[in-house]
Amino acid sequence: MTKFIMHGCNGAMGQVITRLAKDTPDVEIVAGIDVNDSISNDYPVFKSLEECNVEADVIVDFSIAKITDHLVDYVAEHKIPLVLCTTGLSEEQLVKVNEASKKVAILRSANMSLGVNTVFRLAALGAQVLANEGYDIEIVEKHHNLKLDAPSGTALAIADAMNAVLNNEYSYKLDRSQERARRGKKEIGIQAVRGGNIVGEHEVFFCGPDEVIEIKHTAYSKGIFGKGAIAAAAFLKGKEPGMYSMSDVIAQ
Repeated sequence: MTKFIMHGCNGAMGQVITRLAKDTPDVEIVAGIDVNDSISNDYPVFKSLEECNVEADVIVDFSIAKITDHLVDYVAEHKIPLVLCTTGLSEEQLVKVNEASKKVAILRSANMSLGVNTVFRLAALGAQVLANEGYDIEIVEKHHNLKLDAPSGTALAIADAMNAVLNNEYSYKLDRSQERARRGKKEIGIQAVRGGNIVGEHEVFFCGPDEVIEIKHTAYSKGIFGKGAIAAAAFLKGKEPGMYSMSDVIAQ
């Protein structure tokens, strides 16, 4: 049995995971953390980590970037493994997360979906084959109108996966409206769309002479992310300090 604390339990994803956990064998949410305590859950909800007096094997976080620093400090001090799903982290915060992983197990992923993590691999393979042949690379991501960060962490993770096999020689172009210039040969364009209740859609385009290759992933519900987060929590229980990813969960 894996017992975990849901950090951000009354947010949209926190509630999705709460519902899924009820029907998942061998996992249990034993407490939640959220400043919004107006929602009734089957477990106690505390407004801060310091108020929580419930022991757990793992903390699962789906909250907001501005409170990540405190969360990371807390898990490093108390040696509680962390599944970190919040996106939009700054470079300074990513450094902090990496440093904390030397003291406690942390699994960080821009996207918890098995399908999206497969897209990472496919996009990297496409870049490896096509970039040197002069194909331009573009990413378009679409999300609901309540999403705060842009581009999405998943879009950036797809770009990073491709750039890693391209010796990190490519720069990211997030906005073409500020200058009149031809597209650079070694850049990955990333564009964001925000509207309606789009759960999540990511498209990778390899645009070459007389042909375009597309890789596309569409999420039809938040359940795919919740299932991944629960699987990650079960995986991370008892793990040694270090930085883990969904690739580790998939490979087990």
